[in-house]
Amino acid sequence: MVGVFFLIICWFRRTSLWKNKSKAQQDFEAILKSHGSLATKRYSYLEIKKMTHCFKEKLGQGGYGSVFKGKLHDKCPVAVKVLKETKGNGEEFMNEVASISKTSHVNIVTLLGYCFEGSKRALVYEFMTNGSLEKFIFQNEADLVEDNLQLSCEILHQIAVGVARGLEYLHRGCNIRIFHFDIKPHNILLDENFYPKISDFGLAKICPRNESVVSMLGARGTIGYIAPEVIYRNFGAVSHKSDVYSFGMMVLEMVGGRRNANVNVDDTSEIYFPHWIYKRLELDEDLALRSIRNEGDKERIKQMVITSLWCIQTNPAERPMMNKVVEMLEGRVETLQFPPKPYLFSPSRSPCPSSPSTLIP
Repeated sequence: MVGVFFLIICWFRRTSLWKNKSKAQQDFEAILKSHGSLATKRYSYLEIKKMTHCFKEKLGQGGYGSVFKGKLHDKCPVAVKVLKETKGNGEEFMNEVASISKTSHVNIVTLLGYCFEGSKRALVYEFMTNGSLEKFIFQNEADLVEDNLQLSCEILHQIAVGVARGLEYLHRGCNIRIFHFDIKPHNILLDENFYPKISDFGLAKICPRNESVVSMLGARGTIGYIAPEVIYRNFGAVSHKSDVYSFGMMVLEMVGGRRNANVNVDDTSEIYFPHWIYKRLELDEDLALRSIRNEGDKERIKQMVITSLWCIQTNPAERPMMNKVVEMLEGRVETLQFPPKPYLFSPSRSPCPSSPSTLIP
């Protein structure tokens, strides 16, 4: 009798688990169907294990899971992102596959394949030799003894222009509009020549080309890069201008080589970096940044800073479109108008009404 009861319990648990997996599978297939057929290849979990040599070489790790280096059958190197099994119904995974598979641009990372097998989920990307931008701009002075990881102003400018072009494409260049909502150094990957590619579309929102405003139940993004309107809706509608804000904050960090919300000046107090750099420009003072080595560097950095300060205007309507941002970065610094002093929004000092789970660090 006990044996029969045990078999019934096992059958019930397996049936419930099958239903849950079936629901997730149905949701995924529905998303794929709603966005049309995908050219992206679907891999089995066994194939994922083979291409990563059983996950031998880890490239990085985050809240989403881990990234491993792998090789396809033709020996082409790839980066394989394996998501944690605790990601619920896999909404972010489905979102990423549906959005990034619709893109084709030199400044957007290429999704080569994916795996959706029960609770096993993985994404196969082109391999980017230099990894993320983050490791090149957030360094301690002790790490710069040989000065081999510090990017020149010319390279920083090249990266800023490339990311701007990628965002311009997402907002206006493809057959759907994609709002990324998580632009930050960690999500910018660099190839062997330091040309940038936007990655990680787990928080992206997709909408028709004729729409520019999206609705969201809660905030999404990473503290320090989130536009004010994404957290407090009375600042304005959530739109592509939210990505413009994040881009501006990121470029300021590239210029300063430090996180915007955690800068010590004269070892006296914590200063919000956009405040500090705006004041320097306002008083026409030397920016005194370690990356500046000649007059050409000064011009490039000033150009990036002025453009960034326009991008982080609190009112979304005052921020430029990304095509205008590209023009500002590629034009002459003398033609740039000095931005009005924005109400510089510091998330580190502002209470966030959204639950921590809606903010993806």
